[in-house]
Amino acid sequence: MAESQCAVSLQCFYQHTPSEFLLRGMDPDIQGEVKRYYTELGTDEWNRLARDSYHMLEFKTSMHFLMQHLPAGGLILDAGGGPGRYTVELAKQGYDLVLLDLTPRLLEIAKKQIAEAGVEDRVKRIVEGSIEDLSVFEDGSFDAVVCLGGPLSHVLENEGRMRAVEELIRVARPGAPVFASVIGRLALCMNTIVYLWPELKEDPDLYRRYTLTGHYPGGAGFTPCHFYLPEELREEFQGKAELVEMVGLEGMFSTHAERYNEVIEMGEYDELLWETHLETCTHPSLVGVSEHFMIICKKPR
Repeated sequence: MAESQCAVSLQCFYQHTPSEFLLRGMDPDIQGEVKRYYTELGTDEWNRLARDSYHMLEFKTSMHFLMQHLPAGGLILDAGGGPGRYTVELAKQGYDLVLLDLTPRLLEIAKKQIAEAGVEDRVKRIVEGSIEDLSVFEDGSFDAVVCLGGPLSHVLENEGRMRAVEELIRVARPGAPVFASVIGRLALCMNTIVYLWPELKEDPDLYRRYTLTGHYPGGAGFTPCHFYLPEELREEFQGKAELVEMVGLEGMFSTHAERYNEVIEMGEYDELLWETHLETCTHPSLVGVSEHFMIICKKPR
C-alpha cells in the first residue's frame, strides 16, 4: 500500500482493530483485498490501541466494562480479535481464551504477543476463521464472547451481519455476556471537517453513500465497511439477547483526538476526565457520536 494511501486509512478510519470479513457470496477479490490490507498493516494493528492516549481510551473503556460484566472466570471467545490485544489482556486477568480471526498474518503476531506476555497456557486455541460461521464451536461453548474493534462493521450485507450476531450468541452459554463494538457513522460525519477527505471533491457520491447510509464498498484507502448507527446495532441483537447497556468508547472526547492527547499530556486532568467519561459514556447521545461504540448483552437462559 502506498504511504499516502495508508496515511489516509489510518487517520480517516480510526486505524481500528482488525476483524473478520469473509462474506458468503462475496467476490473473492474483495476478501483478498481485506486480508491484504490487514496483512500490510501487520504490527500497526497491535500498536493501534496503545499508540496514544486517545486510542488507549477505546481499549481502556472496553476493558472497564468487560471487567464489570464478565463472569469471575471461564473460557472466552475473542472473535475477530486480530493480533490479540484483548486476548492477551484478558489472559493476564486469569481468563482462558480462544482467539479467532480471518487474517493469518495477524494471528502470527498474536502468537508472538501471547508468548511474550507469558500467557500461552491461558490461550487454548488460535483459529483462522469467520465470525459469520463459527460452526467449529458447539452451542454454548463459551462463558463469554467478545467481538471488539469493529468486526461486525466489516460485514457489508445485512444478512451476513445477522448471521454473525446469531453465531456470536449461539456459541455463548445460556446467561453468558456477549460484547460487540462497531465503528460509528455519526463520528465519521463529524470527522469530515477534521480530515477533509478526498471523496468530498473527487467522488461526492461515494462520500454521500458512506456518510448517509453507512455503506462503504472499499477502494478509496480503506477496506469495505458498514458504519453503524446505534439503533442498527441494537436492532441486530433485539429478540436474540437481553440488552444490558450500550457504551460510547470515546464518548464525549470522540473526534477530538489531537486536543485530548494534548490535555492528557499535561498530566493534571487524567483522573477527572476519566471519571467524567465513565459517568457519561452510556448516555445515548454520546454512544451515537462515538467513533466506536459497544453493545453488551446476555444470552437468554
